[in-house]
Parts: sequence; structure tokens; C-alpha cells
Amino acid sequence: MIEKNKVVSLHYRLRKDNKEGELIEETYNADSMTFLYGVGGMIPKFEQELAGLKEKDTFSFAIEAKEAYGEFDESAIVDLDIDIFKVEGKLDENMMKVGAILPMSNAEGHKLDGKIKEMTDKSVKMDFNHPLAGQNLHFEGEIVTLRDASEEEIQHGHVHQEGAHHH
Repeated sequence: MIEKNKVVSLHYRLRKDNKEGELIEETYNADSMTFLYGVGGMIPKFEQELAGLKEKDTFSFAIEAKEAYGEFDESAIVDLDIDIFKVEGKLDENMMKVGAILPMSNAEGHKLDGKIKEMTDKSVKMDFNHPLAGQNLHFEGEIVTLRDASEEEIQHGHVHQEGAHHH
């Protein structure tokens, strides 16, 4: 049964809004998603919906935007001076394109991904909202396997894939 410190492997389909919504992502015909349950690595409402399920159980549930990746925040769209993107006075033309996602850090050193919305010769308009901010989500899928987490996985707070351990 799914509970704290279980390693959960599952397949899912993620759609916008409801069961008939636009497909965002799916794991069928690919590797299942595997995670350590109850350590805060997933959307809390996602974990709540899976609590108590067993191997081979299916699930289907919706999560409102505010309980998923939050509401869309206009203040997370900012204009930054183009000079901060220059290395030795030049822009990387391959990287600096509208639609590109750039890893950045804020003033406190927190890592953020920003999407380039617009560019001028003086500034870059970046959107730091999560790509699914403001979006209601619908998940459906199946629990593939369950197992107890190892002591090491519990201590580290994540799953260790067989034969591989990277930090």
C-alpha cells in the first residue's frame, strides 16, 4: 500500500483541465515514473490522491491550479538588462531565442528556470512562472510496482536506481 517511505513506480497521462483535455505528458510506452513517497518531492495533492493504493490499482483525479503549480503570476514576468546575458560582450545566439528556457538564479541564489518571451537590443523579457502555472491538471494512470525504500534512500530523500547512485 502506498504510504510514507515507499518507492512508487507508476504510469500516467497528464491532461489539461479534465479527462478529455489536451495531453500534456504521458509515461506509457516509456519508463515509468519512480519516486519516494512522502518526502515532499511531488505535488502534495498528487501524493494525497495516491495514498493507500496498491500495485495494479488505477487512478484518475484532477488537481486545481492553486494546488498544483500555483496560479499564473504576472509579477514573475520581468524585464532584464540584456547585458547580464552577455559573455565577453557577446550573446550566445543559439541560446538566446524567444521560447528558450534558461537556468538562472535570483538574488538569494535560488535556481529558477526562465522562458524568454521577448527580446530587444536592450532587454530580455523573462517569464519565471512554472510552465503549468495557472493550469488545472488531470492525472490518470496505474501503479506499476511498490516496494519499501532502503535506509539509504530514506536518508537521502530520493530513489536510487539500480546500479546507479548520483548526487
